[in-house]
Amino acid sequence: MNVLYLLLLSIIVLYLASRLYGRLVSRWLGLDPNRPTPAVDINDSRDYAPANPNVLFGHHFATIAGAGPIVGPTLAVLYGYLPVWLWIIIGGVLFGAVHDFSTLFVSLRERGRSIAEIARATLGDRGFALFIGFASVMIILVTSAFLAMTAMSLTSMETLKTLGLEPGQHLLREVSVTNPETGQTVVKGVIGGIASTSVIVITALAPLLGWLLYRRRIHALLGYALAILICLGGVVLGFRFPVTLSPQVWMIVISIYVIFAAGVPVWLILQPRDFVNVQILYAGIAAMLVGLFIGGFQGMTLQMPSLAIGEGAAKMGLLWPMLFITVACGAISGFHSLVATGTTSKQLAREGHARAIGFNGMLLESLMAVCAMLVVAAMLSQGKYMDIIYPTAVGAKGNQILAFALSVGLLLYKTLGLSVAYGTVFGILLLEGFVVTTLDSAVRLNRYLFEELWPLLFKDHTPAFLRWPWFNSALSAALMLLLAWKSAFNYLWPLFATGNQMLAALALIAVSAWLLSRRRQAWFTLLPAGFMVVTTLASLILMFVKFWSNIFNPNLLLPLAKQQEIRTGALILLPVDILMFVLSLGVVALSIRAISRFKTQLPAAREAVGV
Repeated sequence: MNVLYLLLLSIIVLYLASRLYGRLVSRWLGLDPNRPTPAVDINDSRDYAPANPNVLFGHHFATIAGAGPIVGPTLAVLYGYLPVWLWIIIGGVLFGAVHDFSTLFVSLRERGRSIAEIARATLGDRGFALFIGFASVMIILVTSAFLAMTAMSLTSMETLKTLGLEPGQHLLREVSVTNPETGQTVVKGVIGGIASTSVIVITALAPLLGWLLYRRRIHALLGYALAILICLGGVVLGFRFPVTLSPQVWMIVISIYVIFAAGVPVWLILQPRDFVNVQILYAGIAAMLVGLFIGGFQGMTLQMPSLAIGEGAAKMGLLWPMLFITVACGAISGFHSLVATGTTSKQLAREGHARAIGFNGMLLESLMAVCAMLVVAAMLSQGKYMDIIYPTAVGAKGNQILAFALSVGLLLYKTLGLSVAYGTVFGILLLEGFVVTTLDSAVRLNRYLFEELWPLLFKDHTPAFLRWPWFNSALSAALMLLLAWKSAFNYLWPLFATGNQMLAALALIAVSAWLLSRRRQAWFTLLPAGFMVVTTLASLILMFVKFWSNIFNPNLLLPLAKQQEIRTGALILLPVDILMFVLSLGVVALSIRAISRFKTQLPAAREAVGV
C-alpha cells in the first residue's frame, strides 16, 4: 500500500475530529472561555504561573509526547500496520483526546487540583489513597522505562555500511564489535553521543532562556529564534564533541539531574527546556510528513505486512489486549492526566485555551504516532525489523530507538537526499530530548503525589522531612533508578503501558463521577473508561502468568546468565503487577459505587443538554 493513503486519511480524520468532535466535547463539559483560571487566581510564581499559550502548548505537548508515540507504534507494528493504525486513529479521537481535555477541564474547575484530588472529591478518602498509590506506581514504571530507554538511545550504534559511511570517516566515533557466535567483527558508528552533547547544551542553557521568557518577558518570536539557535548549536557541538558514557553511568547522571529539575521552579528548567525541545519535535514531525509525502508521490509503499497477528502474538501476546496497551501514547495515555492536572492546569492563562492544548495536543500526538508507524513500516523490511528489535545473537539486546532512528535516516535519504548517518542522528535527537523531558516532568509529578500521600498516612503529624520537596524528588528518582537498573526494557514497557492505560481508565472514571455529580452527561467518558478497564485487567492477568512462568519455569534453552537476568526482572515486577491489580480493583469498586449514586441523574442531565 502507498504510504500516502493512510497518511492523508489520518490527517483528514484528525482535522475533522478537532473541528467537530472537539467542539461537542467542549459543550458537553461546559467550557467557559471567560472563566478565571487557577494560574491567574493563585499565581505563586512557583507551581502556579500563567504562561503564554504557545509556550504552554509546547511544554504540554513535549511532556505528553516523549518517546511513547514513537516506541509504542514501533513495537506494535509487528502485528501489522492496519490494526495499529486503526487503534491510533479511533483511540486518539474517542479515547485519548477526550481523556486529556476532560481531565484538564475538571482540574481547572477544581483550582488546579491533581487527578488524585479530583478522585477524592467523588470517591472519598479511600479512593484518594488508592488512586495516589496506583498513580505513584505507574509513574515509577514510566520513569524506569524511559530511563532505560535514555541509556539505550545515548549509547546506540549502527554499522557504518548501513549508515552509508566508509571506515576511517570523521563524522562518528567508530567501535569494533565482535559477534560471539560467528567471531565476525564489524565496525559500528556511535550515534548516541551526539544526542548526549545536545541534551547537555539544551539543559545548561534552559535557565537563561527561562529568565528571558518569564522574567524579562521577551517577545515570543525572539524566544522561538533563541530556542532554534540553541537546538542547532547543541547539534553542532554534538558532532564536534560527542559525549560517550556507559548505560549505567548515564542512568546515574540523569537520575541526579531529575532530582534537581523536579525541585526548582517550573520557569527555571522545565518550561524553557520543553520550549527548546519542542522545536526539535516539531521539526521531526514536519520532516516525517515531508518525507512521507514526497515518498508517496514517488510510489513508496509499506514493506511490512498489513496483518501479521500470529507473528505479533508470538513475541508480545494476543492482539487483544496487548496491542491496546503497547500503543499507549498516541491513542490514550493515563500519564497525560497527570500532566494535564499536575502542571498544565496550573499554567493555563484562560479556560478557552483548554481545548486547543488538551484535545488538539492529543490529536497532534496521534498524528505523530501514525507518522512513526508509517516510517518504520515503509523503511524496514520485516527481516531487518526483527534483526534490530528481536536479535538472536547471544548477548544482543533489542533497540527500538535505533529501529525508529534508522528508519528516519533512510526516509530522509531516499526522499531528500540527506545522508543516512545525519538522518539517523536526527532520529535519535528527536527521541532523546523528549525522553529526558518526560523524565523530569514525571518525577516532579510524583513529588506532588508523595506530598499529597503523606498527610493521608500521617494524619496527626507529618514528619518535616516528608514535606520537604527535595526528599520527595529524591525518593521518586531513587525508585526509578532501582527498577530501571534491575529490569530489562522489554519487560518494563508492557507493565508500564498497562499501568498507563489503567490510569487513563481510572482518570476517566473520576471525571465521569465529577460530571454526574453536577448533573451532566458522562457517556462520552464512561464508554472509553469501561473498555480500558477490561483491557488492562486482562493484560495484568496475562503478565502475571508470564512473570510467574519466568520465575518457576524458565526457558532452559537460554544461557544460564540470560535465564538469571529474566528471573531477576520477573521477581521484581511480579509484586508490582499484583499491587497494580489490587489497587485497580479497589478504585474500580469504589467508582462503581460512586457512579451508581448518580445514575438516577442521567436522564435529567441528558434532557438538559438535548441528548
